[in-house]
Formats: sequence, C-alpha cells, structure tokens
Amino acid sequence: MSTGLIIALIVIAAVVIIAAVMTLRARGPRRGPSLKRRFGPEYDRAVARHDGDATAAERELTERVQRHGDLRERSLEPAQREQYEARWTAAQERFVDSPREAVAEADRLLSEVAGARGFPDGGQYEEQLAALSVHHAHHVDGYRRVHRAAHLRAEDARDGGQGTEDMREAFVAARALFEELVKPARHDGGGHTGGRHDSGRERAGLNGGRKAPARGGHMPWAINRRQAKES
Repeated sequence: MSTGLIIALIVIAAVVIIAAVMTLRARGPRRGPSLKRRFGPEYDRAVARHDGDATAAERELTERVQRHGDLRERSLEPAQREQYEARWTAAQERFVDSPREAVAEADRLLSEVAGARGFPDGGQYEEQLAALSVHHAHHVDGYRRVHRAAHLRAEDARDGGQGTEDMREAFVAARALFEELVKPARHDGGGHTGGRHDSGRERAGLNGGRKAPARGGHMPWAINRRQAKES
C-alpha cells in the first residue's frame, strides 16, 4: 500500500470520527430542551421526582416517548362523544351533594375516554398516565390529581386535609384533559361546539361564577370555605 493511500485513509478516518463526535455533541445539548418543550410541567415533575437529577428524569421521559410516541389516537363516534359529555355534566351537577362520588365518576370517565381513544386500558393506570403524558403533557396532571382524590379513603382525606375545595380543584383540573380527549380531531370536521357539554358547564358554574347562574341563581361550584372545611 502506497504512502499516499495510507495518508488518504487516515484523513478519511479522522473526518468520520470528527463528524461522529460533532453529531453526538449536537444531539446531547438539545435533548433536554427538546424534552422540556414537549413535556412542559411534566418535565419539572419528573426532575423533582428524581430529586433534581435532570439526566435521570430525561432518561425516564425518553423511555416514555419510545414506548408511546407512535400511538395514534382513535376518533370518537359522535354518539359516543355525546354520551361521555352527558356523563361529565351529570358528575359536575352531582358535586355539591356528593363530591366524592362526582370525583370518582370523573376518574372513571377519564379512564374510559382515554381507553376509547386508543391509550392503554384504564386497568393499567400508570401506563395509561405515561402514554397520556406523551400526547397531552400540559393537561395530564389533572387526571393524576382526580385519580388520587378518588382513591383516597375518607378517613385519610380528613387526616390529610383533603376537603371539598381540594376535590373541586382536582375536578376542575381534570376537565381540561377531558375536553382534550372528547373534542373531534381535525380530520373529523374540526370545531367542537360542545353544545351539551358547554351548557352543562355553564349550569355547573365551574369558572367561579363567571358564567350564567344555574336555575334559581344557584351556583353549585361556588362552595364557600366553611363548607369545604366541614366536609
């Protein structure tokens, strides 16, 4: 082998190595910001759960994307969507008299709707939550909160200070994910008017009384602090 050929091979090998190193360096710094953009508040929760170890948190989130990133959400049939919305509205209206039952129904509904959209079955709550976090990262914590409230025993709730106000806040937070899951996909015809669901939301006064009051001026979600403490 001639000296010229040896030199050429060395130069080619050096170029390949340098290119590989540059590629790895370029990928490394971007992974964190990319995951942070994708997961938003879930990124911060993962870091906190790993005691501030961002590398461990990013490893966990990357694994979630690898497991569930290719999931394609199924569309709901219009009748199916209306049924879910009617059940959610009924749960909202039941909250004042039976907050714990209403929260349990919200938890069941989110599990069922997520399953109907193609996410892992609700019987695998942790896996379903992980998949939802990949595709609905900015709203999935509402599901986490309402699930925790629904599965907290009454005596534990009292000891931990989980009163009506805490359950109300969990229910309201969960509604954002519910609305994300029941709205029609773009290819289903776009805008979701949410007739029955929106009117029910107005009757329930979920936005702290800014909507029109319910029949007789009663606003079920305007729970005062004394009621919250007594529950």
